[in-house]
Amino acid sequence: MNERRAAWLFTLPALLVIGLFFFVPVLAAFVLSLTDFDLYALADLHTLRFVGLGNYSDVLRAPLFWKALVNTFYFVGVGVPLSIAASLGAALLLDARVARWKGVFRTALFAPVVTTVVAVAVIWRYLLHTRYGLINYLLAKAGIAPIDWLGDPHWSMPAIILFAVWKNFGYNMVILLAALQTVPAELREAARIDGANALQQFRHVTLPLLRPALLLVAIITVAGYFQLFAEPYVMTRGDPLQSTVSVLYYMYEEGFKWWSLGRATAIAFLLFALILAVTRVLVRMGRRGDVA
Repeated sequence: MNERRAAWLFTLPALLVIGLFFFVPVLAAFVLSLTDFDLYALADLHTLRFVGLGNYSDVLRAPLFWKALVNTFYFVGVGVPLSIAASLGAALLLDARVARWKGVFRTALFAPVVTTVVAVAVIWRYLLHTRYGLINYLLAKAGIAPIDWLGDPHWSMPAIILFAVWKNFGYNMVILLAALQTVPAELREAARIDGANALQQFRHVTLPLLRPALLLVAIITVAGYFQLFAEPYVMTRGDPLQSTVSVLYYMYEEGFKWWSLGRATAIAFLLFALILAVTRVLVRMGRRGDVA
């Protein structure tokens, strides 16, 4: 009993901080989502009204919400596999025996993660420029007509996905590189002696041992890509033709453009429920061994 009391005594400061700065704001936000809190209520709380689930039903009936949801699923469905593949590929290259200057390359590949989004977005806007961009210049050398990357609805989302993958894959690379370095060299050597080639060693030895790390990376990446905001905000502002509007960007516009903070909070909780559902699916797949 004394040990239990001591444990609660030591954890109480952390629990108070978590409750004060996490659970209390979340509870307040949920209550806010049940009201019509807007700019007028911000000036005079007497105009605040309780609407129950009205904000949720309004959001679910809004065509732009479903368009934003489709855009977000498109971004997650394409961006997450590309990001994990790029992270795993970079980690395998850095973990190779023949690799040199590993520290330099690890730093260079991780640098985009800690670089300001606005700064690199300006560079990428020049790279993707229709007339003067380096990417279209290389395509022209190959005989391909210039592409309006940020002005064509068919190419705007792939362009943002390319930018986001480059910006974020370094974080997962570090996690997977750490996991690769825990794979016993004896297992690889035993597989090589048994006649397994490099691909077979990776498939039957390395990959199964990477499953916990891959599950963690998948959960982190899916949760992050569902919260797509900074990339379309600085690159396209949701255009062209709302082809790059994400759920989080839609929430931002509802809350800080139209000052409908009650609806914006409802969108946030709907997005949270979606991320939670997808995460539970990934965890169940990971327990069954379906991930990787």
